[in-house]
Amino acid sequence: MTSDIGYTPILPEGWQRPRGFSHAVVANGTKSVRIAGQIGRAPDQAHIPAGTDAGTQWRLALTNLVTVLGAAGGKPTHLVALRAYVTNIAEFNEAGPAIGAAWGKTLGKHFPAMTLVQVSALIDPNAKVEIEGEAILP
Repeated sequence: MTSDIGYTPILPEGWQRPRGFSHAVVANGTKSVRIAGQIGRAPDQAHIPAGTDAGTQWRLALTNLVTVLGAAGGKPTHLVALRAYVTNIAEFNEAGPAIGAAWGKTLGKHFPAMTLVQVSALIDPNAKVEIEGEAILP
């Protein structure tokens, strides 16, 4: 399957399609956009309020990333890679339904190549997630 920018997911022969991401993508375009890590805080907030759950932070971080991409002239289908950093994998897994809903609302059925890692801390002491991305615009 190819998207509107020549994005083709790569699935090695004999491998099962992964759920929620692509192992790799081939993208053709003319403009590359690198989006810095976005945390789960609203643009009008100085800090993430204490107690904000991982699902809410994921939704805000992904929304922020898509907003920054839009300001660069892109749209979610132009994303070719995402890297997500979480402070607690177990909490991330528990927030699966909220994370899935946020994904559907912001990216729909678009699944770029993605990496998810656990880290000990992020820039905001209340941050539980940070997401960065790469996009290729036509």
